[in-house]
Amino acid sequence: MDRILEKVAEVIKELLIGAVNANLATMFNDVNDKVSSIANEVSRTPQGWNGSIFSMVQNLSDNVILPIAGIIITYVLCYELIHMIMEKGHGTEFTFWEFFVYFFKMYVAVWMLSRTFEIVMAVFDVGSHVVRRAGGSISGTTSIDATTVISSMQSAMGVMEIPELLLLVIETFVISLGMKILSVLITVILYGRMIEIYLYVSVAPIPFSTLINKEWGSIGTNYIKGLFALAFQGFFILLCVGIYSVLIHSISITGDVHGSLFSVITYTVLLCFSLFHTGSISKSVFNAH
Repeated sequence: MDRILEKVAEVIKELLIGAVNANLATMFNDVNDKVSSIANEVSRTPQGWNGSIFSMVQNLSDNVILPIAGIIITYVLCYELIHMIMEKGHGTEFTFWEFFVYFFKMYVAVWMLSRTFEIVMAVFDVGSHVVRRAGGSISGTTSIDATTVISSMQSAMGVMEIPELLLLVIETFVISLGMKILSVLITVILYGRMIEIYLYVSVAPIPFSTLINKEWGSIGTNYIKGLFALAFQGFFILLCVGIYSVLIHSISITGDVHGSLFSVITYTVLLCFSLFHTGSISKSVFNAH
């Protein structure tokens, strides 16, 4: 009878260990796949991320927003001219140089408005270049070798009793579910950044039309700061991944299975928390508000 009970206990332990191994494999694979895709996602330019969305945004910008920007820049130029005439004694004190400066500013303003989309895309090309260069400088892999982790835990699980193994199954299941949620949040952060870029880019002609005037120019200046903040947010995201890589490989998988699992999920939560704050950090650096 005792041998039968021992055999039943061994079978239950094997089933529980198998369930733990399955939970661990699923948990690590979910996060590995998502984290490894971050560098590729943030290095893409708006036109490279989704060509269909980019074409739609460009079409809306050219056909809907640009005419409005044309009206605004006409008003701004007229306001600038009237203000200059009033300052110069109703035009009696004008010099040729002042006329030249005004028409040169007008030419530059109209030229910039007609090339707004190209200028905006150039900013994101610079950001993409910085991210690619940073990706080459940040060494180390962000992947956790699930096979090595599982094999390291086998000896520790082999001496556990059924209640402890059952607790470990529940623990790994809960952590695995948490990892899935974190991988979804990482996707939301990456996709949300790109959608924010498309929204920001779509109205680019309007703030660009205000740059010529001192009073209105703060709109365009702050917009350009915001562009650089969005472009360089990818760099901060990649830096977070590099820090995560160093932290995750500092974990020593030992007999303390619970402590090792806690360290893994803690660093992954820290990564997700840091990614959420990259946007505000980037805006703070470029003083965009």
